[in-house]
Amino acid sequence: MLLKQGGLFALMIFALIGALNYFVFTPLEIGRFLLISIPSIAFVKIGIFNLLKYLRIHLGGNKRNVVLIGESKNTKLLQDFFNNNPAYGYNVLSRFPNGNQNLLIDELCKLSSKRNLNEIYISLKELSNDNLTSLTKFAHDNFLIIKFIPDFNLVFKRKLQYQYYGITPILSFKEIALDDFTNKFFKRSFDVVLSILIFIVVLSWLTPLLALLIKLESKGPVFYKHSRNGLGYRPFNCYKFRSMKWRDFKDINQVSKNDSRVTRIGRFLRRTSLDELPQFYNVLLGEMSVVGPRPHMPKYNENYMARVERFMVRHLIKPGITGLAQISGYRGEVEKDSDIINRVRYDIFYMENWSLLMDIRIIAKTIVQIIKGDPKAY
Repeated sequence: MLLKQGGLFALMIFALIGALNYFVFTPLEIGRFLLISIPSIAFVKIGIFNLLKYLRIHLGGNKRNVVLIGESKNTKLLQDFFNNNPAYGYNVLSRFPNGNQNLLIDELCKLSSKRNLNEIYISLKELSNDNLTSLTKFAHDNFLIIKFIPDFNLVFKRKLQYQYYGITPILSFKEIALDDFTNKFFKRSFDVVLSILIFIVVLSWLTPLLALLIKLESKGPVFYKHSRNGLGYRPFNCYKFRSMKWRDFKDINQVSKNDSRVTRIGRFLRRTSLDELPQFYNVLLGEMSVVGPRPHMPKYNENYMARVERFMVRHLIKPGITGLAQISGYRGEVEKDSDIINRVRYDIFYMENWSLLMDIRIIAKTIVQIIKGDPKAY
């Protein structure tokens, strides 16, 4: 955000100078001004943020009093988030079930008059049209902000696009960012350039070394290819450095912690994610991207498809070597349903909010994660 604001500030300065045709300062002086002013603005913004954070946590000030209405899982999660993150400045006064509207509004009136109520959060899953009308009227009449907690079983964290047809308001799911031709072009260009650099700078010398170590420990090929589902659910051969004993590759069960099938060099490759490097070849072929949803074996896709809402949406873009879900704690073995559900949620968020800067951040965090070590890398 600071980079965007700094860039816009610089553009405004140059646009103003160009529009006024006013060159009192030299380009060097303008450059110095920007180099001083942009970090200064950033310093002030960070200072204000930390000051407010201190004020909220230690002094109990600058807070907004809120009420939550509903008993859905997402309402409880939001309450826990507010309670566990005081730096955000939300104070939960109470949480009510979405029951008798007259009693509910009476309780809200008491809170509003006694404790300076600011915002109301309501679970859409439990809201009828009559409830919506009465609660919205109450909020407007009492100058309160009203917000709605969506049912993820229906919208599954997808952004909604709001537009008018004549005077009729219409809500629709926001388009996937990578459906845009320009975005596709920049992402593909970035993938190709980065992959070529990896081949020249890393794989040119690392591949012979790893090949020797893999061969010395166990018989079998250096590379392993396996079928995965990619863009449009089309199967493709995904490449890796072999990390298991060759006879065990017939066993397609997920690798678990302390798996006896994994070789010693394979354990190192998997822990450091070096086994994934041959997938840059898949990127050059156009079957994968550097960043995107991780591809699964067909066997697991069929299983997840039946259990997870909107699982197939993740196949609307190319799979990636790394992804937002992987740097957010959802890589490797799926031990419980929440692992794959959250992985899909992160994948959908990435698809709808993609930017080149997001890809760079994910790659940077992946590198940091490899250096620090990931408990799920085995």
